[in-house]
Amino acid sequence: MQSATAKDSFYNKIVKLVIPIVVQNLLSAAVNSADVIMLNYVGQSSISAVSLAANYANVLFMIYYGLGTGASMLSAQYWGKGDTAPIRVIEGIALRFSMVITLCFSAFALFAPELMMKLFTNDTELIGIGAGYLRVMSVTYLCWGVIEVYLAILRSIGRVTVCMVLNVMAFSINIILNAVFIFGLLGAPKMGAAGVAIATALSRVIELIGCIIVSAFSQDIKLKLGYMFLRSNLLFQDFLKLSLPALCNDIAWSVAFSMYSVILGHMGSDAVAANSLVVVVRNFGTVLCFGTASAGGILLGNVMGEGDMERARIYASKLMKLTVITGAVGGVLVLIATPFVLHFAQLSETAMHYLKYMLLINTYYIMGAAVNTTLIAGVFRAGGDSRFGLICDVIDMWGYAVPLGFLAAFVFKLPVLWVYFLLCTDEFVKWPWVIRHYRSGKWLKNITREDLFEKESENP
Repeated sequence: MQSATAKDSFYNKIVKLVIPIVVQNLLSAAVNSADVIMLNYVGQSSISAVSLAANYANVLFMIYYGLGTGASMLSAQYWGKGDTAPIRVIEGIALRFSMVITLCFSAFALFAPELMMKLFTNDTELIGIGAGYLRVMSVTYLCWGVIEVYLAILRSIGRVTVCMVLNVMAFSINIILNAVFIFGLLGAPKMGAAGVAIATALSRVIELIGCIIVSAFSQDIKLKLGYMFLRSNLLFQDFLKLSLPALCNDIAWSVAFSMYSVILGHMGSDAVAANSLVVVVRNFGTVLCFGTASAGGILLGNVMGEGDMERARIYASKLMKLTVITGAVGGVLVLIATPFVLHFAQLSETAMHYLKYMLLINTYYIMGAAVNTTLIAGVFRAGGDSRFGLICDVIDMWGYAVPLGFLAAFVFKLPVLWVYFLLCTDEFVKWPWVIRHYRSGKWLKNITREDLFEKESENP
């Protein structure tokens, strides 16, 4: 009876969390799709340059995701426990880290964008287009750092609908402004790739204003830069212990994934252009399974914060079954989308050949990514276990996938599609260790502290 009750409760709760998160992810994928589709009519060079330059935003996003994960792991459990005071301190700690990192990224993007582009390509045309894009994006990063931390806190306490509304607003504005600045509508100049960056920057500013308005009406968790000055040595230690491995994990993963683009970027613009479209389609294919993983992590964190480990174990089992189903659905969606993408894409004959087979490879690659993301970034981190994911991804991607890709491309000089296929084996290589760790149950932990502030007043 208890198991059946837990099952019913899980599905009711997970649906309420999944729908807003999936809508957010869909809109995010839609914005990226709009960028690529509109630039498709500007030229292949614009698609390739923006795709390469966007790798920096991807790395930065993973940094924010890592910081947000550390904050979410603690916040979700304290929220489940019914203690909101530590959450404000946790938000302030995450904002401090975010601001320092964001300022560094913005400075490089503003003052040395050409140098940043040269890491991905030696094509002078792509470097010039990408540098202009990065220079405008430097403004975007400053807003983004604050937005992502606040939204991560809101999601961790179940306010996913608020986050969805803010994202709907920002993404809708972004798509409209993309069209305006790329094609020169409504009297605006025709700016091509630079127009994408300007549209993104303006939409982020508006989204930040939206966060401030939401905060003004919030009764418990607000967006306050003053939280950065709140102090708690114990929470700071907990944040570092949990967030640093998650942050390092996400940076290691995102930089390694960017290295895939470096490898393809030095194999020609046809490979880059094809991969740009593949990423867009794959993002749509992973929307449901990644949304399920995020929602599951929030729910599991709340339950473990309540101290109900048996229910958390049951919920995790149900989450894994859902993940397999959504991963299979994602692969089928990519397969269905393939003929439509091939029909509308305006690439060279060689790039179209690459695009076809890259899409087919992703029909099964999504399953590997779905299972690993759910376990490493969802289940394990819900219980504060971020160290395992760091070790696993560093060994898998930096000890296996990246070296294999470089050897295949530049030593053995294999064809582009063989190199891409080998790079896409990374998710399946780590399955045995990830699944074994899940079955061990070592991730089931309550990471909250009792009488936190009383203890600190006794030991200043």
